[in-house]
Amino acid sequence: QVNLVESGGGLVQPGGSLRLSCKAVGINFRIHDIKWYRQTPGKERELVASITSGGGTDYADPVKGRFTISRDNVYRISYLQMNDLNPEDTALYLCNVNRAGVPFWGRGTQVTVSS
Repeated sequence: QVNLVESGGGLVQPGGSLRLSCKAVGINFRIHDIKWYRQTPGKERELVASITSGGGTDYADPVKGRFTISRDNVYRISYLQMNDLNPEDTALYLCNVNRAGVPFWGRGTQVTVSS
């Protein structure tokens, strides 16, 4: 059974940093691309960052230069390092893996940026 668990969210002041983690079990982690999304009430889920099985990365324009996605295939964890956070980054952050066309999601971790 595939299970994704996000952690690391919290309340942070503008300009601060957080590192999110996505732990995967039940999946051959190293062969899959990992994606991080975020969602706020009333808005569509937004793709924030992605990392391929080979380590190639891509970022949404609003987070380029501030967020860094990485992966540890040994421990089956993906990280999202978020720096210089601003209130517009406030959202529920979720990780995603697609296996054979089937999407798997974690429950997310809440990030709130506020003074």
